[in-house]
Amino acid sequence: MSAALRHADILSIRDASRKMVRELGFMQPTLAETDLSPSAVHALIEIGDRQEMTANQLGRVLLLEKSTVSRLLGRLVERSLLIEAPSRADGRAKILSLTDAGRALLADIDRFANQKVGRALQTLNAQSRSQAIGGLSAYATALQAIRAEPDDKALPIDIHEGFLPGAIGRIAEMHGRYYARDWNMSSFFEARVASGIAEFSQRLDRPMNRLWLAVQAGEIVGSLAIDGEDLGDGKAHLRWVIVDDGLRGSGAGRRMLAQAIEFCDAYGFEEIHLWTFKGLDAARKLYESIGFELVEEWSGDQWGQQLTEQRFVRERNGQV
Repeated sequence: MSAALRHADILSIRDASRKMVRELGFMQPTLAETDLSPSAVHALIEIGDRQEMTANQLGRVLLLEKSTVSRLLGRLVERSLLIEAPSRADGRAKILSLTDAGRALLADIDRFANQKVGRALQTLNAQSRSQAIGGLSAYATALQAIRAEPDDKALPIDIHEGFLPGAIGRIAEMHGRYYARDWNMSSFFEARVASGIAEFSQRLDRPMNRLWLAVQAGEIVGSLAIDGEDLGDGKAHLRWVIVDDGLRGSGAGRRMLAQAIEFCDAYGFEEIHLWTFKGLDAARKLYESIGFELVEEWSGDQWGQQLTEQRFVRERNGQV
């Protein structure tokens, strides 16, 4: 089983990839000390490696659209670097192959690239060199493997119990962004959330308090807490329930709630209370589906503006 994906790992790979793109010259209009574009250089390399191939095959290898490949090949043919010949197997297709001039230019490209890569590898010891070769190969293969997957395929979300570095800021940020956008809340609200979770985090060593964090690719994308102290009398306080934008409906909130309810029942809390606002219909439906019922409603302004506030209660084992 693979280790959990960390957000820091993603940022490190992104940073390394940008450096490679810059250092290898892909930000420039031409590549490998030629006057050709990066896509043209790659076309010569791929055709030269395979001896011959069709335009459709080249497009699939370079991940380019048919019209782009057609213009690219036209320029290479015009410069006498490439020739097109009818395919014996398919009269509609043309076989691409390098001319003598194309092969000579490819040899220059290979010499330049080999020297560039060789000089870089020479700065590494044997172990680092082996790690770089294996790591780059594995990463390139992984990129190819996900090509056919839909772009919106979600990374897995893990539920972590306990504090993680950055949790206070992320919980405050998620609340601040959502409630500013959808409820026109000011910085007063975000500051209240931040101070509340900061104070609570110092009490997580006590057995009646718990924090759950939804984590995706090492980044905190949801939160939920049970404060077992501030209400007293065998009551638990459900606090800071939120899932980041784009992940609502992913099931992360329900999974955190399930763990929180299990904890409260096992600990022996007689009731779980939560305070929210009228109008959060999706959240209310979720709460009611696991045994919470609305017991009180009033108008208040404790969050910096006039709202209809609500209190929900769930008694132990789901009975109110």
